[in-house]
Amino acid sequence: MNPAGPGDNARSRRETGRPTAGQGGFLTVPDSQLADRSKRTRAPGRGSGAARSPAAGSRTVLRERVKELTCLYGIAQIASDFDLSLESKLAAIVRRLPPAWRYPRRARARIVLDGQDFQTPNFREGACRQSAAICIAERVRGAVEVHYPEDRDLRGKTPFLDEERNLIDNIARQISLMIEHEEAVAAKAELREQLIKADRLAAIGQLAAGVAHELNEPLNAILGFAQLAQKTPDLPSQTRRDIERIADAALHARNIIRELLIFARQGKPGGAQVNLNRIVMEDLNLFVPLCEKAGVELRRIVAPDLPEIPANQSQIRQVISNLIVNALQAMPGGGILTLQTSFDQDSVRLRVDDTGDGIEEELKDRIFLPFFSTKDVDQGTGLGLAVAHGIVSAHGGEICLEDKSGKGACFSVTFPRCRETLAGEETP
Repeated sequence: MNPAGPGDNARSRRETGRPTAGQGGFLTVPDSQLADRSKRTRAPGRGSGAARSPAAGSRTVLRERVKELTCLYGIAQIASDFDLSLESKLAAIVRRLPPAWRYPRRARARIVLDGQDFQTPNFREGACRQSAAICIAERVRGAVEVHYPEDRDLRGKTPFLDEERNLIDNIARQISLMIEHEEAVAAKAELREQLIKADRLAAIGQLAAGVAHELNEPLNAILGFAQLAQKTPDLPSQTRRDIERIADAALHARNIIRELLIFARQGKPGGAQVNLNRIVMEDLNLFVPLCEKAGVELRRIVAPDLPEIPANQSQIRQVISNLIVNALQAMPGGGILTLQTSFDQDSVRLRVDDTGDGIEEELKDRIFLPFFSTKDVDQGTGLGLAVAHGIVSAHGGEICLEDKSGKGACFSVTFPRCRETLAGEETP
């Protein structure tokens, strides 16, 4: 056999692509050639190029679906936790959003509800964003948003998947349902509390009416004989002073009974047309000297063209008088008392606002109960607000203590407008 020559070794290298032995030892094929051959001979579907196998694409889709379902499941758990407030639930939900999106480390989320924001840490708005409206009772009250802040890697790309559009819409619907449920529960609890208060006031009213009728006659007798005794000539000074005390005490008791009877009075008030502006500007002028004496500035702000309400004028005057007396007693060192009227399509409203000591939070639920008072014994009977509440309720209205930031208290009295007035305004 003839020994291989240099040409045969070269031909062997070209054919096999492996190191070959020659006269000078082993020769090495360049790495670039090996790499090129490796690319050509590599099995399809395992390369690092843009083409991916169907299995790898399915795994990616499955991973995204798992992230979305995990997010929705977490939101359902948060919504069903009755120990959390609505604010705490929204703050917990917003933290669940970024992990459900395609790029969780870059995503930032925000939930806006009635002007209040709930954001993920380090939240920044971005040019790339998705949002869905939070609609409750066909009214838009906020939105769910996912942002990608400025990122060079995302420029010119569409970072959101089509499925993420459905996801954020689903999340917004879940939040809307959760808020509707929370508000329905709160409204039901408030209605239950109002019914309990109404039953309690009705029971107290029946009791008060019976007691008042039983006490009224003997008190009238005591007061009458005391006044007759005062007319006796040549009474000793001490006896005269004692009789005056008896008469004053009887008058005080009679006033209490009169207020009890007003509080317990049942039946609908008269249907006369009453203008609150006229009562505020004219009928309450007797309080002007009292305010000046107490160092209180009386401000009266009336709405022009205020509609009339069907009411008993003397009773409405008594409601406002009771509120003014309460306000003056709450400002022993002076202050500002504001009476303001307003109206809308359905009601007429009066606000009585003072700058006094205010009412403590734990007492707000008891202020309309009969005989409840924070004043001294000689300053009130505890029936003023109870009487006002009874009169306003009998007129189909509402009286409440408004939340007020700062010093003082503000009572709001609302009456329904006349049906005839409403019908006239609706007629073209």
